[in-house]
Amino acid sequence: QVHLVESGGGLVQPGGSLRLSCVASGFTFSSSTLTWYRQAPGKEREFVALISSDAGITDYLASVKGRFTISRDNSKNTVYLQMNSLKPDDTAIYYCKVIFARQTYWGQGTQVTVSS
Repeated sequence: QVHLVESGGGLVQPGGSLRLSCVASGFTFSSSTLTWYRQAPGKEREFVALISSDAGITDYLASVKGRFTISRDNSKNTVYLQMNSLKPDDTAIYYCKVIFARQTYWGQGTQVTVSS
């Protein structure tokens, strides 16, 4: 059974940093593309960042480029999202996602709040 568990969220001041983690199990992590999404109150869930199985390809939402970095450790079945220079607009629940065997799986999410 596929499980994705996010952690690392919290309350941070504008300009601060957080590092999110997503620990995965139940599928072939090292062969899978992993993606981070976020959903702000009253808004649709949106793509944030993607990393290919070998980390050779990454992609980002335009508004987070240069501030966020996605990475992975295949030995730990974990994908990370390093978030720097955080802004109030980054406030959202952050989710990791994987598509495996034609099914889409989501974690439960971790709350990020950027506020002074």
